[in-house]
Amino acid sequence: MTTHPAETVHDALREEPHEDSWWMPAPDGFAACALSGSARTVPEARRFTRATLAGWQLCADVADDVALVVSELVSNALRYGTAPGEDEAREAPAPFCNAWLALTRQNAAVLCAVSDAGTGAPVVRPPDALSESGRGLHIVDQLSDSWGWTPPDRTGKTVWATVSMRG
Repeated sequence: MTTHPAETVHDALREEPHEDSWWMPAPDGFAACALSGSARTVPEARRFTRATLAGWQLCADVADDVALVVSELVSNALRYGTAPGEDEAREAPAPFCNAWLALTRQNAAVLCAVSDAGTGAPVVRPPDALSESGRGLHIVDQLSDSWGWTPPDRTGKTVWATVSMRG
């Protein structure tokens, strides 16, 4: 596990027809979308990932692995990625964007990065076959070549993973 500083997502975004999704198209191997906190967020992140990778003409096996990695990273961002005290202090509706997903094609790999407002570092729990949760980062570790996170600060963190494009 390594820590790696990541760039922030650019502000040049445009709206897609869905009420709570924003995205940046993937012209040269880069795509990004804003993530809401709705119940549809994880499935929408998977669809966004699959559509982006199909546009990049990546094989289905790689797309399956990347979509699963994205699902786990987004799930963790939504579950653990709120700023300290934000849940207790919030009386207004949830903000439009709880997190960001960015995908970058880099030579023979895809970099997935999810940014959120949480200031805690990811924690890999000991595996427990009987637990209902706690396997997400183990899945990310198994499917990716490398993964890590930026050092958390007052603005949050980015958790990233690279998945190689195989045969």
